[in-house]
Amino acid sequence: MQNVNIWSEEFGAETDAPILLIMGSMSQGVLWPDEFVGRLTAGGRRVIRYDHRDTGMSGTVDFEAEPYTWDDIKDDVYRVMDAHGLESAHLVCHSAGGLLGQLIAVERPERVRSLTVIASSPLGGGEGEVLVRALTGQPQSEDALPEPTPEFVAFYRALMAAPPPQDRRAVIDGMIAEQRVLHGTGLPFDEDAARRLQERIHERARDLSAVANHRLAAMAKPDFEPVGVLHRVKAPTLVIEGSHEPVKPGHGAVIAERIPGARLMIVEGMGHTLPPEAHEELAAAILAHTAG
Repeated sequence: MQNVNIWSEEFGAETDAPILLIMGSMSQGVLWPDEFVGRLTAGGRRVIRYDHRDTGMSGTVDFEAEPYTWDDIKDDVYRVMDAHGLESAHLVCHSAGGLLGQLIAVERPERVRSLTVIASSPLGGGEGEVLVRALTGQPQSEDALPEPTPEFVAFYRALMAAPPPQDRRAVIDGMIAEQRVLHGTGLPFDEDAARRLQERIHERARDLSAVANHRLAAMAKPDFEPVGVLHRVKAPTLVIEGSHEPVKPGHGAVIAERIPGARLMIVEGMGHTLPPEAHEELAAAILAHTAG
């Protein structure tokens, strides 16, 4: 296990039931909105969020000298739990963080009190292949997961063809444009709030370019996601998907179908992000799911 410093912070009383928030690939922990975290804390939960390695205030890695895989990113979750003295916790996971949460629930069930998966894909479902085929225009296999929306595909095709941004303003403008696409079309997009968030992300990053190492980690071990294991998840599971999910539309239903007893919740208007309009509904559902 690599000795990478992982930044984390916690809210609430140590005696409250712990919730560990696991964000997606290339994403800082502050993408869990403060107001959403505050609602969970006010509901009597000890809430912990953290920056993945190579994001935000966590340590960065010279990938060429010390390559790692998504197994290492997954093991960082255990390190965060251990550092906060948690033998187990309620895992609340977003996007690729949901893959981490599903694998931990299979691999170390004694450490997962409950599992909440938001805007994610089923472990071992071939999400990466679906995305690559969509972006390159290749036909999907008959049993493939649903592919991203045309708007998402068009945006990322243009992004891949464009030259990299050359200054801070261009970088932040690009991050806002990406956030707009991920937000989806179901709710109004608040560009001012998006700019404040992206400025914060830019300011917090030790090295903003280091997030690309997450892609290298995925290529280093393409079979990170074991196939056919979700029936082994024993933790009570809540699967949440937005009605306007642009990246993984319909993937939540597949997760819920494969995990015994899992419940699927659709949040009207929500896309792939966690907009303010959804905070109350999301927090209420998670507080109910993590009660007892």
